[in-house]
Formats: sequence, structure tokens, C-alpha cells
Amino acid sequence: MLTKQWLVALSITMITAITAIYMGVKEQFNLDEKRPVAAVEKELSSWLVDWQWKSGLEDLRQIASGLGSLQLFAVYFDEADHLYMTDDLKKGLPEMLQSAKDASLDKVYMTLVNDRYLQDGTEVQKDPDLVSRLVESEAARSRHIGDIIDLASKYGVQGVEIDYEKIKDSDWRQVKAFYSELYKRLHEQGKSLRIVLESRAPIEQLDLPGGPEYVMMAYNLYGTHSDPGPKADYIFLDKLARRMNHLPGDNVIAIAAGGFDWSGQGKVTAVTEKRAVELTRRAVTPPERDPASGSLHFEYVDDKGEKHIVWYADDSTLTGWLDTLHRDGYGKVAFWRLGELSENSLAKLKSWSEGK
Repeated sequence: MLTKQWLVALSITMITAITAIYMGVKEQFNLDEKRPVAAVEKELSSWLVDWQWKSGLEDLRQIASGLGSLQLFAVYFDEADHLYMTDDLKKGLPEMLQSAKDASLDKVYMTLVNDRYLQDGTEVQKDPDLVSRLVESEAARSRHIGDIIDLASKYGVQGVEIDYEKIKDSDWRQVKAFYSELYKRLHEQGKSLRIVLESRAPIEQLDLPGGPEYVMMAYNLYGTHSDPGPKADYIFLDKLARRMNHLPGDNVIAIAAGGFDWSGQGKVTAVTEKRAVELTRRAVTPPERDPASGSLHFEYVDDKGEKHIVWYADDSTLTGWLDTLHRDGYGKVAFWRLGELSENSLAKLKSWSEGK
């Protein structure tokens, strides 16, 4: 028979253990820094890309009422560091802009990316040296900002988004000056500025300027740089949400639809959700859902007998990520990207943003 003293001692031990577990979780997830979920307003935005603008517009027409803004991706650079548009973008831009107008979207942004298109037909993606040249001096920044202002004015967009990646540590001081100077010039014209940040950006040390809206890329946890896995998982999203407390203002977290296809030969290819679903018809076994991320994954064999592994996000995955971020206190979410999303995903994204 258990004595009263033993029961008291056991109760105290259990309470102590539970408290220790809670404090550990609290410290790990920084619970005190989360914003009340009830106070978080939902706002959804998305990108429309130049290389898949037709199917992107089809998705836009279905989800437009659930979007707060649209980002037209992308404006690149040529060999001489001048702004450059692909033929696809030039061809589709009038219809993109008209579709955004027809959808009564409050804001349309033009997105600039530090990719360079060379005369020999090749390209350099996410060129850090290009960024160095664009921001290296006050004169260089002024020229670049002038080109950006002219671009925004020419196409009548409400804002500009800067997606410069792989920034060198030695360039951040000049990059921050560029952000401040560009924001001031755009603000004078009544236009907005969004800044896209990689998850690797050292935001804790940067002391980024206030004014712009910052967009954290919460995806590509796995991808072309890694072995097979999901674009994001719940722990990754939680960590990024906590890190964003170091940024000024009310900001955005970006998640990504679709996924990647890893071949046995080491080649990694991005796939849209619809393409991934098509590939499931070749799956060795039905797709399985990963509990740590909500993503689906499966294996298949191609026509050459080569084994592939595919990970991708469907409507349930996206809903889980959105709900996770909302619980973390972030309701402003962007998703990459329109084009070949399933009907279910479009419906879930729209209903989430509309609070249904």
C-alpha cells in the first residue's frame, strides 16, 4: 500500500519533471516571443513567373480574390549589368498586368533577381559579384536605383521587390545602404518595397533598415543542393518564424508549392504539383506522407530504368505549413508560385486567406 508521504513525494517529482519539460520547450521554441494567434491577420501573396506565365494566369484567375498582392517574377540583368527581361516576360507582361488589374489586386510588384543572361545564351544564377558591383559606391547605387525607378514607372506597378541572393558578408553594409536609399526613393513616389531574404541570411547581426517589407524564404530545406527531402518541415518553419523577430516591421514568410525529383544519377529537377501527381502513376508504391513535414514522397522508375525519388507538397501540406506559421504569429504568407497547382491547393490557399 502506498503511503501518504510517498504519494506526496511522487506528486512533487512529477510536477518538477513536467515543469522542467515545459521550461525546456519554452526555451527551445521561445514561446514568450510569439504573437497572440487571435491578433494575427491573414494575408496571402504569390509570384507569377515569366517562364510559366500562361498556366500561372490560369491559377491567378481562380485565387485572385484571396491575394493581397502579386509579384511579377522576374527582371534579370545582362552582361553589362543592365536590367533585362526575357522574351517570355515581354510577351506575357501586358496580359499579366491586365489580369492583375481585372482582379482588382491592391498591389503588383516587379521582382528583380541577380541572375545574369549572357550573350552566348548561358546564364549565371544568383551572381554575388553582380550585387557587389551594383552597390559598391553611392554613385553605383544611385544609377541602379534610377533604373529601378524608371522600370516601376514605365509599367505602372505599385511596388518593387528585390530578390538578391548569395550576398557576400563583406557587401552587407553597402546592401543595407541600397535598401534604405531605394526605399526612400520609392516611398517618395508612393510605391512600396519588398526585400526577399534567404534563410541563411545573418539577420540577427544585420540590423536591417526599417521601411521595407521583408520576405523570408522558408523553403528549399532540401533541393538541388541536397539529398532527397521536403522543401520545409515544421521545425524549420518554427525556427525561421522565431528568427524573424530580429527584423523591423510586420513581415512575410514564404512557402513553396511543388517539389523536386532526384534521379539516381544525381540530377535534381524542380517539379510542379501537377507534374508530381503525374509521376505518381509510375510510383513503385503509393506516395507516403512524412509526419515531420506533411509532404508526400514516392519512388518511380523512368523509361531508361533509372530510379527517382520525388518529394512534393499538396494541399494538405500547404495547409499544415500555413497553420504552423499562423500559430507562430505570422499571418502574412507568400507562396512560390502560381502555375500548375491542383484545384485542391488553389481552393485551400484561397479559403485560408479568406478565413474560411
